[in-house]
Amino acid sequence: MMSSRPGFTLVTSFLSLLAAVGVVYMFATSQVVWDEVLTYLTAPAIFYGIYVTVGLTMISMSLGIMLGVISALMSISPSPIPRVFAQFYVWLFRGIPLLVLIIFCYNFALFAPRIGFGEFSVSTNAVMTSFTSAVLALSLHEGAYMCEIVRGGILSVDKGQIEAARALGISRRKTFWRIVLPQALTVVIPATGNQTIGMLKATSLVSVIGVHDLLTQAQFIYTKNYLIIELLIVAAVWYLGLAAVAGLGQRYLEYWISSRKAGRRAMTPALRSAVASSEGMTGEVRSS
Repeated sequence: MMSSRPGFTLVTSFLSLLAAVGVVYMFATSQVVWDEVLTYLTAPAIFYGIYVTVGLTMISMSLGIMLGVISALMSISPSPIPRVFAQFYVWLFRGIPLLVLIIFCYNFALFAPRIGFGEFSVSTNAVMTSFTSAVLALSLHEGAYMCEIVRGGILSVDKGQIEAARALGISRRKTFWRIVLPQALTVVIPATGNQTIGMLKATSLVSVIGVHDLLTQAQFIYTKNYLIIELLIVAAVWYLGLAAVAGLGQRYLEYWISSRKAGRRAMTPALRSAVASSEGMTGEVRSS
């Protein structure tokens, strides 16, 4: 392999070291006031922005996963109506840029001034606050991507196992929950971890509608003291830290999945026991 050659390793090591030295020199000789960066890293306003960012990520990601699972089940439905609806949902919200979707949701009152029916309706502006609009936009956007991830995980399961389960009389519901879903999770969970990290960074876009997330809090501060680059560095450092924590969580989930996956390569325990039972019954019939 090319990567195992000593010359290639030496060149890449030298270039990596040269790039690292260049980056350190660039930051060391810049006009950035690093004392201000260290001061604002622990500012209360920044901590509040982190709280909002993490909360927005968790809520939107949870709703996005729910939408993704529901739409994925609809997309593999034998009925054409839910299947077409799920395909349209994925096409629409994967095609619209997230920033445009956020602005659309924030101005939803232009399309529907009131939400509800008759006396049980309320003003859209009272419901669609900046935070609610951000959650709705992020959830709809994430749900479209999660739909494809979940659908791909379900379709990755060997169809032979599903057919064997049906032949052994296992119901469709038990086949899905006990055979299909556990194996699909090995594909879905790692991809979901990547989506979560992407969602964490995507929350910075909600600054355009005034949600007090991490980036917005940094912007509020630098509009007063004009330390633009310093505050952006503070926000970048915290985004990197939060992404690192999420990455560790993803690694742990992948390790947990791989440890559970070991020992059950071909079939799940439910299907293996069913096959063993059928083989035992077949043996009794033959012996008789």
